[in-house]
Amino acid sequence: MSIIFINPYRYDPDAEDYINRVIAADVAAGDTNGLEVGVQDAINAFFVGCKNDGIWDAIKASCILAGARTLAGALVPLVGTAPTNYNFVSGDYDRETGLKGDGSTKYLDSNRNNNADPQNSKHLAIYQSSISTINSLLLATANAFGRSALVSFAPGGISSRINSFTSTAQRGNAVGFVGAVRTSSTATSTRVGGADFPETVTSESPLNENLGVFATSDGQVAADARLSFYSIGESLDLALLDARVTTLMSDLAAAIP
Repeated sequence: MSIIFINPYRYDPDAEDYINRVIAADVAAGDTNGLEVGVQDAINAFFVGCKNDGIWDAIKASCILAGARTLAGALVPLVGTAPTNYNFVSGDYDRETGLKGDGSTKYLDSNRNNNADPQNSKHLAIYQSSISTINSLLLATANAFGRSALVSFAPGGISSRINSFTSTAQRGNAVGFVGAVRTSSTATSTRVGGADFPETVTSESPLNENLGVFATSDGQVAADARLSFYSIGESLDLALLDARVTTLMSDLAAAIP
């Protein structure tokens, strides 16, 4: 009989619950090895850090698309509903760098509706281990009024929309954390390459549609990026989330053999 979870000391209860769910998904997928203690420590540090920073409660739907031993484990949500997988297979998944899109048929439906968060309080975030080589959507609803999106322009631009048809200016692109936030009816900001780019964009009633990852929730304008994290929810400090996610990815890479 396999021991599902060995905890050398007490973890944050939410982190422990997540770790147990990931290991259970890995076991169900045929991998009974369990997560390395270093991987568990990295996950716990992320939970504790986000809570200490005061940003945890704003995260409503999220996955660490890395760390787990199987694709099934990687699709276990940190919080919120699990995403629906469209066409990703185990060969698309790497424990350190995440899930690789194909720019065509592979995407996730986050199962988080764009209108589930307040019109004037919302964030979108991803961590990209490799940049999309084509014009594409990293986390998005359809191209319509009240849409929300992180848009990647090849070869080197990022723009965003948070509950608006009007997009922000294109910024540079970089491996790592990319996010956008709306904090009021007019204030938005895009974060890429460790820098924030505030803009004034008036909000619109949020589009009633799930957000897709690697594309829209019905697979339109798919990306071929490799992503290892996504988050959707209410407004938060993007710099704090960036620091926590970047540290998590570094710690996972160090802990995975």
